[in-house]
Parts: sequence; structure tokens; C-alpha cells
Amino acid sequence: MTSLLQRVKSKMSIFAHRKARGILDGEYGSVFRGRSLDFDDLRAYVPGDEVRDIDWKASARHGSPLIKRYVAVRRQTLMLVADTGRNMAAESRDGETKKDIAVMALGVMGYLAHRHGDVVGLVCGDAHGCRTLPAKAGEAHLELLLQEVDSRTSLDSGASRVEEQLQHVARTVKGRKLLFVVTDEIAAEPGLEQLLRRLRAQHEILWLTIRDAELSGATPSGDAFSVADSAPLLSRIAESPAVAAAYATATAERDTGRHAMLRRVGISEGHVANSHDVMTELFALLERHRRAG
Repeated sequence: MTSLLQRVKSKMSIFAHRKARGILDGEYGSVFRGRSLDFDDLRAYVPGDEVRDIDWKASARHGSPLIKRYVAVRRQTLMLVADTGRNMAAESRDGETKKDIAVMALGVMGYLAHRHGDVVGLVCGDAHGCRTLPAKAGEAHLELLLQEVDSRTSLDSGASRVEEQLQHVARTVKGRKLLFVVTDEIAAEPGLEQLLRRLRAQHEILWLTIRDAELSGATPSGDAFSVADSAPLLSRIAESPAVAAAYATATAERDTGRHAMLRRVGISEGHVANSHDVMTELFALLERHRRAG
């Protein structure tokens, strides 16, 4: 069996020299910096305590000010949230299979977590259900997660619906985690925005969108088809100026809506069309998240 993690590590070594990789490590580490605290208990307020640490409800019940005490959390948990529906078996904008790009992105983020001593888990699936692999440490476990995504994503998979995976996270994942969501160009929906707002209140979230194939003005081959419903992609339709213009307008509106939705709920989004650009885009995504926080 080919080691997917080894491919990831090779890509990282080619990406840049040691100093640049160190900066990428630092950007990952900054996600939790200053936020790596869990609630421990309450104690009486003493002069000099931060007013923002007062638990006002508990203080009202107790009759005097009480301060929340926290303990440092040394090991963080990265949860990879991956769409493994059949949309991810299609080609990306640059012609590479979206699944291969996803595996590379998930592997890079997972390996950064491993280098920081964090544990990594996985939630993946399609519209028909989810599969969860609990967070553990080690390269062997990370390889298992990548193989799971790779093997579960095919044209025989169910329809893509990342909302199913996000709802599963909302129901089952306890505590505060870093969620790294990888999917393709989905549309914004009120229900999805509400779900993301709920998740964002509990977790740090990074979102990577893999670009769909560009169809307007394209000339598909005779056997080209949509993975969503197996409908053929007819060249005479794809080449129609009117259809191309309508398609471009619809995709632009979809993308604008998704960008606005993620911005409203405070989630940083990155975009990638091939595995070669994964490292650069993840660096930019982590940097945007740090600046937004």
C-alpha cells in the first residue's frame, strides 16, 4: 500500500526550505495561542483579578463576586472534517481529482498537528451517513485517516452533503477543537449558516474549498458526465455563449454567497485547485485566521 503520508511529507519538503516550513509550523501553533484554557472551577474575587473573568450568574447566586479559574490545555485536538461524497471524485478546476487535493490538504494539516504533539481525528462521509475515527497521536494513525478518506471517495459514493458531517460533529464532538473542513464549492443556505454559527461558538474552524471544474466555454470529451447525476456534459451546450454566461453568473453568485456566509460566522476560508498549491494556500489560510482572531 502506497503511503499517503509519505507523499504529503515529500510535498512539504519540496515546498520550501526549513525556515519557511518553520513559519508554517508557527502559524499552525498560533491557532490556539492564548486560547488553550479549559474551565476548572470558581473562586472568590480578589482585587487585581480581571473583571472579564467574573462569572456574573454564579456571583448573583452566591451573593459575592466569583472568578472563573482555568487550567492550561497542553495537547490540542484537530478534527479533520472531510466530504467523501462522489462530488469529490470529480475533477477540480486544474484537472486533478478533488479527492487527491483533499488528501494532500488533510495530510499537511494533520502532519502539522502531529509535529506539535496534538492528536488528530476524522469525521467523513456523504449524504447517507458519517464515519468517525477518534483522535489519536502518531504517524501510523494519521496514515490510517488519509487512507480512509482516499478509499471512501469514489464515483460509487453517495451524494456529497458536508452538512451531514457538520451536524454529526455538532451532535457528538465534545469540548473545544480545531475543525479543518475540506469540501468543494457548496452553496450557502440558512440552515447551514445557523449550524456553522453554533459550531463556531464552540470550536476554532478553518475551511478549505476545492475549486470545481470550469465548464463555461469548455469542450467536454464525448464521455464526460456530471458525477452528481451521471448526466452527460454536451459540448454544444457548454459552448453556447448564453449558457456559458448564465453558468458563470450562477457560479459567481454561489461563491459570493458562501464567502459572505463564512465571513458572517467568523470562519476563514481558503481556495485551492490543485495539490501543488496546497502548502501556499494553507499558510495563507492560517495567517488569515490568526489575524482575524
